[in-house]
Amino acid sequence: MKDDIVSEYLKEQLEQLKDNSEGAVADYIPELAHADPEPLSVAFCTVDGQVYAQGLREGDVDLEFSIQSMSKPFAYALALEEHTLDHVAQFVGMEPSGEAFNELSLDGETKRPMNPMINAGAITVNQLINGEESSVEDRVEKILSFFSELAGRELHIDQPTCDSELQTSDRNLSLAHMLRSYGMIQDTAHDAVDSYVQQCSIMVTVSDLSKMAATLANGGTHPVTGKRVCSNEVALQVQSVMASAGMYNGAGRWMASVGLPAKSGVSGGIIGTLPGRLGIAAFSPKLNENGNSVRAKKVFQRLNKHMGLHLMATEKRGRVAVRSITTVEDEKADKGITTVIRLQGDIDFNAAEKIWRAIREHEFESNSVILDLDKVDEINSVGGRMIREFRDRMIAAGMDLTVVDSDGVLAQ
Repeated sequence: MKDDIVSEYLKEQLEQLKDNSEGAVADYIPELAHADPEPLSVAFCTVDGQVYAQGLREGDVDLEFSIQSMSKPFAYALALEEHTLDHVAQFVGMEPSGEAFNELSLDGETKRPMNPMINAGAITVNQLINGEESSVEDRVEKILSFFSELAGRELHIDQPTCDSELQTSDRNLSLAHMLRSYGMIQDTAHDAVDSYVQQCSIMVTVSDLSKMAATLANGGTHPVTGKRVCSNEVALQVQSVMASAGMYNGAGRWMASVGLPAKSGVSGGIIGTLPGRLGIAAFSPKLNENGNSVRAKKVFQRLNKHMGLHLMATEKRGRVAVRSITTVEDEKADKGITTVIRLQGDIDFNAAEKIWRAIREHEFESNSVILDLDKVDEINSVGGRMIREFRDRMIAAGMDLTVVDSDGVLAQ
């Protein structure tokens, strides 16, 4: 019973997309234009620190890629931590723009960028970090240190990616000149873009991103290290803006089809948060016309379909699903004792994952087991699949298993 059911489920979802060849790698940044278009990976991090990562091919999970625009929510979080929402809001708004990520536009009245998820807003946010008088080097070091805390390991900047992106930064330089002309940034346009591009060139894996997203979902506390990285108020604000603007001019379609706060990057990644439950990341380099990864988006859509992730879904959400695990005397059982596993409530992915962990970690004193579902109210699609898999694996492992399910919830 030591096999990882969650990773197997994730691998199956990736296999369903292996023949999809839609989209193209970002060709306006030379380093990204030469990227291998084939990797496909996904990772979950639960708010209690369990990380599950799976790649379509060997090595996909461990592949590092530049964070690109997925850096924007985290830089926004750092700026909010250093200042206040009111101060940051003087320089960047929080309304969806409905425009492309690199559009040369500002709010007509305030001259602020519309939100921190488009490039104009992200450059402005970058310049707030470590104060207006900060050098590029000190600002980038502050950002790198914060991102490393979010990932739970020391990250680094890829210089070839940074140099490549700086060579093609004419549009971002135009944005920076425009921002400087209206007093939104104080640094020179070149230094502002240099700092921002270094931020985008920080290297991450899909597992790193899932932990970074899970920190936001967990109210600012890192689910693995236990360290508070940002306040609950900042995590809430960042996810709110992600929900409305994180997928650029595809944000409305994203919320309708997936329904999670999210952010994409042109290297091919997408992060999403299910507040209070999960951080999710998927990676595949080929992009659609909006600059979002085709296959990573489809991974999220498949997971939402099976797991009921949508924030507006009416599905009940299970948290404490294991009512008890006890040992009772049973003369007919092996060694005269039986282990009784009592489940309760509503069982979704999060609940089923916790049940499986509890079963794997329990030291069974005999091979006689009763799985009691009579206190279970409802089981969703992926929860039912996982419970049936537990049952089959326990039997295959030699357990004498009896399932008590008077209401037939497992068959629904």
